Amino acid sequence: MEATSLRVFAGENIHARLPMASTTKAMTALVIIEKCNLSSVVTIPKAAVGIEGSSIYLRQGEKLTVKELLYGLMLRSGNDAAVALAIHAGGSVEGFVKMMNDKARQLGLKNTNFTNPHGLHDPNHYTSAYDLAVISSVAIRNPVFKEICSTKRVRISGDSEESIRDLYNKNKILSMYSGGNGIKTGFTKDAGRCLIASSLRENMQVVAVVLNRGDMWEECMRLMDYAHANYCMQKVADSTSPVGEVKVNNGKLNGTYIYSAPVYVERDMYYPLKKDGSEKVSISVSIPRSIDAPHDKSVSLGKMEVTFDNRLIFCEKVYTMVNIEKKNLRDKLRDFFGIKHRISYRAA
Repeated sequence: MEATSLRVFAGENIHARLPMASTTKAMTALVIIEKCNLSSVVTIPKAAVGIEGSSIYLRQGEKLTVKELLYGLMLRSGNDAAVALAIHAGGSVEGFVKMMNDKARQLGLKNTNFTNPHGLHDPNHYTSAYDLAVISSVAIRNPVFKEICSTKRVRISGDSEESIRDLYNKNKILSMYSGGNGIKTGFTKDAGRCLIASSLRENMQVVAVVLNRGDMWEECMRLMDYAHANYCMQKVADSTSPVGEVKVNNGKLNGTYIYSAPVYVERDMYYPLKKDGSEKVSISVSIPRSIDAPHDKSVSLGKMEVTFDNRLIFCEKVYTMVNIEKKNLRDKLRDFFGIKHRISYRAA
């Protein structure tokens, strides 16, 4: 999957509901980053101490920042860090789980349900490869999430010498794969080996997800190889090139009469397409035949829609990008007597 467009390049059984072990923590981290102050200090509660499975061995009463706990969550897969963060953000584990499920619904995920923030097995705790790829794609667009999950090693200090921990990332993709920048490993007996891998090459951020695969490293690298070999981000709309032209009634620009003006989108737009040029997008622009001066450049004239494979991928407002003045009485008299400077405004 490409992370900005959510385009799926390849997949098998991508909507099957499966347990996901510690890859759960991608959603835990995303919700925490969106809801919490990273510099807030968390006093570790008793409920977060001694959680089974992967741990950073938190002690009751010690103090760490939210960001330090996020490193413990994502690099060492600390289940205790997950519980400490959940209680901090949600007031309780149950309260935080509701936040996770609310986020899943917000993202439109149909095959995901959380019962805990760490991924220890529960029959009602599941996702699909597609849903987990969406969660991870949205998460890795966040610069804090990307920074944390791409960190190979970090020292966290906490509030005392006893709280100092050197954390090493379990994710081999960071070292094994060119451009590798995330995201999370996972394993339980019930879930099997799970991996969210990500890589950035030539401005294309790719996310690969496998659930219950013994060859998770090789399979994720194979999927990412396929994506990078066959697709690239291509500009489908240019903010410096007109996408259409509108007639202007009674208009002038910098003292010169104008009878038409080009319209533009405000930003460049990119979409992953095949490198061989075999894939094309369709563009349609909806604007009025004419406008009356004066016209403020901040007022949208209509929209541009970009579709691919009969699916809308962009819908952007269009603008003139210049303020158009209205002719005054003197200008109209000059028009009447044939003293005209007929031009159509075009951007340099």
